[in-house]
Amino acid sequence: MQKELRVAAYAVCVRDGRLLMARWVAGDGTRRWTLPGGGMEHGEDPYDTVVREAEEETGYTVEPVALLGLDSVRRTYPRRLGTHADFHGLRILYEARVTGGELRHEAGGSTDRAAWHPLEAVPALPRVGLVDAGLRLWRERPPAGKPAGTS
Repeated sequence: MQKELRVAAYAVCVRDGRLLMARWVAGDGTRRWTLPGGGMEHGEDPYDTVVREAEEETGYTVEPVALLGLDSVRRTYPRRLGTHADFHGLRILYEARVTGGELRHEAGGSTDRAAWHPLEAVPALPRVGLVDAGLRLWRERPPAGKPAGTS
């Protein structure tokens, strides 16, 4: 089984009771809301990653203002020729604020839409688990960057 590690950085931007989100398009065409962000390039600092990715996916310039914590996910999925991958995703989550730019949708990327959603509406949206992890870190602000009771 092939091992895959992906390190990514994401922004939790809350303004006036609304969360900034980008709609991710999976390989099968499924669309789910996620936090703006994405994979680090080799040699890139995570701070720079979240700034770059947020701009690419939403049109906004963001400033990370606090490191909220880390979220780690691991899963196995099928690959070509009957093999499987052991995937480990390490997600770095920052609280960020918008400092410039204008809301727009990404063209030719992994997301197709960007929007602000009221916090109370988020639980009803089709979304990835990262959204819930990011909001939990944002609300609880655990000193060690990991909410109590998570493994």
